[in-house]
Amino acid sequence: MTDRSGLLTRPVVPVSDGDDATETYDALRPEIDPAWCHPLVVSVAAATDGGDTTQRAATDRATDAVDRFASLAAADGIDVATEVLTGEDIAATIIEAANDSDASAIAFHSRGGSDWLDIVAGGVRTALIVKTDIPVVVLPADKQ
Repeated sequence: MTDRSGLLTRPVVPVSDGDDATETYDALRPEIDPAWCHPLVVSVAAATDGGDTTQRAATDRATDAVDRFASLAAADGIDVATEVLTGEDIAATIIEAANDSDASAIAFHSRGGSDWLDIVAGGVRTALIVKTDIPVVVLPADKQ
């Protein structure tokens, strides 16, 4: 646990898929005090024009993501809430969930990608940082 635990008492923790849920959990776990941290783990099933099958696949992937995180947390005795969200703008949907839940922070594990492309084209992680007044915690990357 670090001195950042105050920011991590009620974080909204977005995860994109099962693998990301595992990586995010592994990054968050050493940073929190399980007695005081009560995360809301969210995954956004982006609204698509691809029909019911495409939307169902996105919802299934999001459900798998939050369920995987919750399972890992439960094994460590950490109580988490989960929610699968739907929205066209992933970052805006996460920020809305953080506002609605009175989150102490938005805590995420960077999923990689191009920093330069984010600057030019924007991206979810950039939007999470610049479009909210809620503190944002970027969890440390795996140092393997």
